Amino acid sequence: MTKETESLIKWFDSIGLDDVPVVGGKGASLGEMTRAGIPVPPGFVVTTAAFEAFIEAMDPDGGIRRQIEELEPDQLDATREASEEIRERIAAVELPDALAAAITGAYGELCGDEETAPVAVRSSATSEDSKEASFAGLQDTFLWVRGENEVRRWLRTCWSSLYSTESIHYRQRLKLPEAHVAMSVVVQRMVDARCSGVMFTRSPTSGDRSVITVEGSWGLGSCVVSGEVTPDKYVVNKVTGEIMKRDVSCKTRQHVPDPDGGGVLDQAVPEDKQNTPCLSDEAIAALAAIGKRVEKHYGSPQDIEWAMDENGEILLLQSRPETVWAARDAEGPVAKPAAKATDHVFALLSGRKK
Repeated sequence: MTKETESLIKWFDSIGLDDVPVVGGKGASLGEMTRAGIPVPPGFVVTTAAFEAFIEAMDPDGGIRRQIEELEPDQLDATREASEEIRERIAAVELPDALAAAITGAYGELCGDEETAPVAVRSSATSEDSKEASFAGLQDTFLWVRGENEVRRWLRTCWSSLYSTESIHYRQRLKLPEAHVAMSVVVQRMVDARCSGVMFTRSPTSGDRSVITVEGSWGLGSCVVSGEVTPDKYVVNKVTGEIMKRDVSCKTRQHVPDPDGGGVLDQAVPEDKQNTPCLSDEAIAALAAIGKRVEKHYGSPQDIEWAMDENGEILLLQSRPETVWAARDAEGPVAKPAAKATDHVFALLSGRKK
């Protein structure tokens, strides 16, 4: 790999949390977990240097950033027009030769013996997934992408999502200067998921840090994240491992890979599986153990995306700091979660003594 290529492409095993300015929040977290030995599908990041090189070639006088900074938050029509114009420009411009060659080489290495291995192409903004700000849902993710041409196509689409109307408004609200906002893009091997979902290492409803909440459904996790299905839900005590609550939902839809090419299909779940738990108790325990490990590594509650393949292997697709309760904690206590994880155990013992 040449020095120029090294500035454009970073593999997960070479990056960590200190590299957010180069690989964005999502990329940095995936690298951090990889280096910590936490199971993550392999991949690489197209860096912010690549984004800057592309934008400079397309817009050498810096007009795009000035155009965004001159917009006022209440100029909705002007913001929408600017967004559409910028995104069309990005989609129409070819990648610089050096970047195109770097992506071709990295994708080929990631594929190995499989010529067009399926990958996820996921945006990773430099300001996202911090305790202070989360761009989750404001940038794009494309699943089951096959072939280098499609990777390059969706790479540009991820870049352009930095200039969506919603993303621009979000930056305006947080008063983030355009000069410090850039986009890197994660390219990561897909998991042929039997089931997928999310996991919170503190209760998303009460803020209780003594429990882990696991949610899952059949197929790819995009069905859960998008809210198209009500997932199964399990609440696990961090100390005892007890499954304190289980709600098995009727899961009627699932996202699965398109067998005829790239992309994802929305399918009905077979009737005999709709009311069947997607996770065994052993799998729930394994997920909770991984969640505890990730929280310990980062030193704060985490919001995690996971997938389980047909062989029962659990892989993490993302981990970011939990932001909702962290923000409430910063403002002052508004709920009364257990002060210690062991409080649940003491409460059980006290109840039995009575």
